[in-house]
Amino acid sequence: LKFTGSTAIGTGEAGGGKLLQVQSATFTSGVTSVTSDSFTATEITDQITPSATSSKILVTVNVSLSLSEGSGSGVKFKAGLYRQINGGGYSRVYAGQDNSYGGLGQNDTWSSIGASFPTTLTFIDSPNTTNAVDYKLYIGLLTASGQGDNVNTGSSSMERSVTLMEIGA
Repeated sequence: LKFTGSTAIGTGEAGGGKLLQVQSATFTSGVTSVTSDSFTATEITDQITPSATSSKILVTVNVSLSLSEGSGSGVKFKAGLYRQINGGGYSRVYAGQDNSYGGLGQNDTWSSIGASFPTTLTFIDSPNTTNAVDYKLYIGLLTASGQGDNVNTGSSSMERSVTLMEIGA
């Protein structure tokens, strides 16, 4: 790249917020296993208390969800981020990709099969509060078969994490 002349390039200031705080939690024990198509709470959770109502919270969850397919008909899972403010009860704030994240399809009949799917959920929230905000991963089967299918948060030795970042205005 060659520039000759007197025009200023790149003057000005970048907009955006400042990183105010980071909270993170890592889990290597306790596994949640779900056999229904209802979103079910997992052990993967963390809490942050925003310093201003105008703050945004960047939520990132990393997990390798495991599927077990027991009927030979295929299985998919769904994952969502839920939050509660000041202990007021959890509600879903994000479930990307139309709730469907991965799964096993059927070409031939098999008696059972399992697989793991690295899954990352990233979401920017505007909780509009200075009270404690809890975020939790919920999972479920996309369609419950009742024939031995399940999704779980991986083996108890597999690391799972959640990171919360407060971004100021």
